[in-house]
Amino acid sequence: MSIDGSAERRKQPPQTQRPSTGNGNCGISSMSLANRLRLNPNKEHKPDRYDDLHQLEFSPLLFSSLERYLPPTMLNGSRDLKLQYMRDILLRYSSESERTRVQRHREYRQKIISHYQPAHKELYTMQAAQFFVPSFLKAINENTEDSFRSIMAEPAPGIYTFEMLQPYFCELLLSEVETFERWVIETNFRIMRPNTMNRYGCVLDDFGLETMLDKLMEDFIRPMSRVFFPEVGGSTLDSHHGFVVEYGTDKDAELGFHVDDSEVTLNVCLGKQFSGGELFFRGIRCDKHVNSETQSEEIFDYSHVPGHAVLHRGRHRHGARATTSGCRVNLLLWCRSSVFRELKKYQKDSSNWCGECQREKKERQRQSIAATKLELLKRDGKPTS
Repeated sequence: MSIDGSAERRKQPPQTQRPSTGNGNCGISSMSLANRLRLNPNKEHKPDRYDDLHQLEFSPLLFSSLERYLPPTMLNGSRDLKLQYMRDILLRYSSESERTRVQRHREYRQKIISHYQPAHKELYTMQAAQFFVPSFLKAINENTEDSFRSIMAEPAPGIYTFEMLQPYFCELLLSEVETFERWVIETNFRIMRPNTMNRYGCVLDDFGLETMLDKLMEDFIRPMSRVFFPEVGGSTLDSHHGFVVEYGTDKDAELGFHVDDSEVTLNVCLGKQFSGGELFFRGIRCDKHVNSETQSEEIFDYSHVPGHAVLHRGRHRHGARATTSGCRVNLLLWCRSSVFRELKKYQKDSSNWCGECQREKKERQRQSIAATKLELLKRDGKPTS
């Protein structure tokens, strides 16, 4: 798990090794009972912000999320006191090798940012009125399930589609990505691609867009995820991996069947002119059942529309069909919850979100009811056939 919010490059094809979700416990067992983290968050507490602190080893959003779990005696303490307490826990939680990796990646990013000159500086701060269509902004400002559903379609269970980005933003981001890619070629700078399955595209966080994308996740995606994906940490999203992917006859043509390294995934088409490239979905699965068969009711295909978004669980198995002509570019935001990933290690039952776990649970219930009926019939002396 990347608890600092830095980019993990892999996608997770269903047949590959399951992802690591952490490095053991937080080391809090040695603390006094009075100072242990709460098992459940204090939802009434309004946490401090930490995004003005630029030398943190971990994502500022992680500290804000973790603060709700602090002991009651600490909630009203100074920000410095809470920061030190949480930092000590996180340092015990994170291995030295992980911190070394994070530091190297931070240096890699800093090298890019110190040399690359952005083409459109207005992209690097959140300007909601210029970025989003009015209907999306209105729904977010009202911040209710009804307002979200008023702009959404749910063409298949757990898959939400809606108009989101203005053409102005799409064109601006496409231009920025093209400028960055020209800079990469001109300077012969070796960049990290978004993941192991895409050879084209770039990580937006790596050249300065991390803060803007943090705002996108925190103020726009997390409110919706709190409503639609609470069972997979939708209300505690605290880090992200933001990137663009490019598909075409001279780029990546298609994307194999996989699950994302995220709790919630936002996928928005930026353009350009293209045909093909449909997303295909094949059911939500936990690690145990990631390779299980697809049921007929889980099959759904989606055709991209520029400016329109798809929001789904990261564990919703999917892939992309071949882009047969033109060029398709999509913005991806993998949103993660460190709290959910930690708690998941101790939860054996995923039947509240895994389709196969749900089927197994129903089958066990059916067998139990049948066995009970059979036993009752035997007691009454009635034939069982």
